[in-house]
Amino acid sequence: MSQRHSDSSLEQKLLEYRFHSELQLDAQGNPAPGLRMARGSLQLGDNVTAQLDTPAPLPPFPEDEETRAVVLSTHSPVALKMGNQQLIPRSLATASKTKTPARHQSFGAAMLSKEASRRNPRLLPAASFSLDDMAVDTGSGAVLRRHLRNQSYRAAMRGAGPPVGEGGSVRPSPRLQALAEEPSQPPRYPTRNKRTLGWKRAHKGSFKDDPRFYQEIRERGLNTSHESDDDLLDEPSGPEGAQKVGGPIVVRSYRPPQITWSQLPEVVESGILDNLPTEERKRQEAIFEILTSEFSYQHSLGILVTQFLQAKELRATMTQTEHHHLFSNILDVLGASQRFFEDLEQRHKAQVCVDDISDILEEHAEKHFHPYVAYCSNEVYQQRALQRLTSSNAVFREVLREIEKRPACRGLPMISFLILPMQRVTRLPLLTDTLCLKTQGQPERYKAASRALKAMSKLVRQCNEGAHRMERTEQMYTLHTQLDFGKVKSLPLISASRWLLKRGELSVAEETGLFRKLASRPTCYLFLFNDVLVITRKKSEDSFVVQDYAQVDDIQVRKVEPSETSLPGGGNRSSSVPYLLQVALLRNSEGRQEKILLSADSASDRARWILALTHRERQGQDPPSKEDLPQVEITGAYLAKQADEITLQQADVVLILEQEDGWFYGERLRDGETGWFPEDFARPITSRVAVEDNVRRMARLRMETGPI
Repeated sequence: MSQRHSDSSLEQKLLEYRFHSELQLDAQGNPAPGLRMARGSLQLGDNVTAQLDTPAPLPPFPEDEETRAVVLSTHSPVALKMGNQQLIPRSLATASKTKTPARHQSFGAAMLSKEASRRNPRLLPAASFSLDDMAVDTGSGAVLRRHLRNQSYRAAMRGAGPPVGEGGSVRPSPRLQALAEEPSQPPRYPTRNKRTLGWKRAHKGSFKDDPRFYQEIRERGLNTSHESDDDLLDEPSGPEGAQKVGGPIVVRSYRPPQITWSQLPEVVESGILDNLPTEERKRQEAIFEILTSEFSYQHSLGILVTQFLQAKELRATMTQTEHHHLFSNILDVLGASQRFFEDLEQRHKAQVCVDDISDILEEHAEKHFHPYVAYCSNEVYQQRALQRLTSSNAVFREVLREIEKRPACRGLPMISFLILPMQRVTRLPLLTDTLCLKTQGQPERYKAASRALKAMSKLVRQCNEGAHRMERTEQMYTLHTQLDFGKVKSLPLISASRWLLKRGELSVAEETGLFRKLASRPTCYLFLFNDVLVITRKKSEDSFVVQDYAQVDDIQVRKVEPSETSLPGGGNRSSSVPYLLQVALLRNSEGRQEKILLSADSASDRARWILALTHRERQGQDPPSKEDLPQVEITGAYLAKQADEITLQQADVVLILEQEDGWFYGERLRDGETGWFPEDFARPITSRVAVEDNVRRMARLRMETGPI
């Protein structure tokens, strides 16, 4: 035993002598005096752990030089402007640990680490490192920073910053959030200066150089969301308010912005932006947006005329009447737009800072925009002609498909061009209202803008009334020829004060009294007018036999659940039939009471019938508080297909009154029109501030657009 102990002691002494001589250590294992240090002391504080840093070969430091902290790029002054939550690829924000490859370790360095650790347990344990990975700092309180070359961005962020807080405790490092990416990531575009809408990045040339289709733009003046460009002007450029702490980092898809007034070369070169008040700049942007959007609209109308209206091969597929119904007076509408744009552009060229355009808006709305009323009044014929041609004319479909494929049309369908006048005329009051908002501090300009707003709103009312009047008159004459009253007391159908609210076929679940005659054909076809309900039996697509009718005031309707067994006539067929509703005629065509149990095809169809049949009752009820109603923004134009639906344009804001099975029933903010539409055409407005702003704007618009 003593022999083995002496051999072990001898081997240890020989090994220590060898290390001391090769590594130039003294008897206590410390570096010999005068030896240049290659690294600082390995001894650290009690609560300090090894920090990560970027490796780099460093020259020798003089002993009297101040300690220089190594700053990561993520903690540079530029990076700090973005805050700790930065946009990074998803792969770098995962929780997976980066594998560190094997590293070279010299025999002498490993034995030295073991020896140092044995002599003093407070020293760092032996670790795999090389001199290439060490950042040397010889100042007081220096720490060893290692393992940085092969670490990920996440690890570098976690290890960045001062390592120790007050009292020697380790300071928690910022934690990156995972990315919440959108499905598609378009190429990034240069960041705009928020306070100037990018005017420092001046555009060369004119806004006419590369015009965009009106279908592709959305005016900022339609600000239905809280985060409009005007709001961005007032936001600080620092990290405050840019991202809620603890929330996910969202990468959004942005389209390239349109040129703004502040980006025009003549505006930038004039130097006027240096002293221009923010509110005045916003007013100039609102004026310029009316100009540029009118040019985009005019450009799209030109495509409709040159590619579709003047296409000889398309004209050859239809009659002269169908061609007129399809395109109406679009040439007159284009001419009105050209004159309007010329007046706006002339005012723009005469002044870098335009004094006002309210007089131009008012004059054209009152004297030159009458072609819009005729075009909108023809909408019902236009839609019917297009539907008939596309469904029954194969040659028309083929020729139209080939035209829509042309590069000039950019893949857009003809219908998107046909509805442009309706879109433009309904947006003009909102753009004019934005101009009113920007002139509230200037009494004379505000009065002029208010007059222009009233003129524009009157024009829109005339367009809506013309479209409704034409549609209702044509509809009533058609139904007068299709309804056969037979043995039922005749009802004078045509009336200037009567129009159709809803029509459709429903199944008859249980019949009593007069309706037992329908047992052989358990369906009925209903025509609901604003004042009377007509119940018929369908003979063909354009022929109906009247079974009964009743005034709307003498009708009661209720929703019936399939589990209910107390039914008229004691029947039980409804237990297996969903979507039931019971209609009670308190006084029918013969003065008697009748009840009928009907079944709809879906929950939404039943809800729509119940809502339509009770429209008189709801008129007498107090309207709900509009501030509490959810709001949606329309993402694409929707054309009404049934009488109880509403035609909507892109960027319309709608207050939601009812929701059922994928359908919304809502009130259009700009004019109060109500109707059903698919929820796929809408996206919710979640900002409470935006909701309140929209309600206030609705109230202001309806007050300002009263009788002139």
